[in-house]
Amino acid sequence: MNKSMLLAALLSFACGEAVASTSTQAPEFAGIDHWFNSPPLSMSALRGKVVLIDFWAYSCINCIRAMPHVEHLYETYKDQGLVVVGVHAPEFDFERDPANVQAAIARAGVTYPVAMDSGLSTWNAWHNQFWPAEYLVDRDGKLIGHHYGEGGYDKMENAIRLLLGLDMQAPENTANQFKPGPGDTPELHLGSAGQQGFGNAESGREGTRRFSVPAALAMHKFALGGSWEITRQYARTVGTEVELQLRFKAARLYMVASADSTTALEVTVDGNPQPAMEVQGSRLYTLFDSHDDREHVLHLRIPRAGLRVYSFTFG
Repeated sequence: MNKSMLLAALLSFACGEAVASTSTQAPEFAGIDHWFNSPPLSMSALRGKVVLIDFWAYSCINCIRAMPHVEHLYETYKDQGLVVVGVHAPEFDFERDPANVQAAIARAGVTYPVAMDSGLSTWNAWHNQFWPAEYLVDRDGKLIGHHYGEGGYDKMENAIRLLLGLDMQAPENTANQFKPGPGDTPELHLGSAGQQGFGNAESGREGTRRFSVPAALAMHKFALGGSWEITRQYARTVGTEVELQLRFKAARLYMVASADSTTALEVTVDGNPQPAMEVQGSRLYTLFDSHDDREHVLHLRIPRAGLRVYSFTFG
């Protein structure tokens, strides 16, 4: 099997789409408003290098889990001809703040170049639709394959090794890689744009109103209690002593949230108190971390106004 056939076999796992027989030129970076860990780069100036483009957003749990693997590729092959560029493409407005992105890069220990694509110009130029998404470019600047979502790390690494002229290596042990359980709750959004999982009898449209938690909450649903404002991106507490309930199936539960000032939350799952939680910045927070992948009920008590809840994700 020649190199082209091997690359096609390795990268055919990317959303069921094999590498094209005639590769296309990789698009240029567009509309980048800030660079981290590097001076500004261009695809034309990177000709002669193998380039891995990684689209991510710092509040995305799938991106957070994939980032150590991207960092591994950079550290392993940066001196052998690989350039990794992370393109930070925001899902929420607070992810357009350079200080927030810089703090996220520091938390994750990212050392490869990161381009801040706040207006999604590069995202659109590459016709991307997913977080995370990886695109592999050869030394001639040709886009030769992609992968969407988590996993497939050994295949991407071997594709990079082939492009660098290195021998392929045995697949890694995938026992510790995240795999969702059957019937796990999908990502839920609280804002009116793309709202999913709303379980109140009251309307979930934009505006401020008082909500009552229903007596019975269906699986994969959340419900608000007390005074909340619904906006396009989030639900914000307006009154004091408000609450939120969520019925979910997963071993781990994450919340994307921000607050006007540090806000302590009372968190219980299945009636059991969880570690103390303070929302201090705009990012992803872990509410429940276990190995118990079954049905659970979350109860949040929120003592003050100004907490913004964007979404819940699961793992």
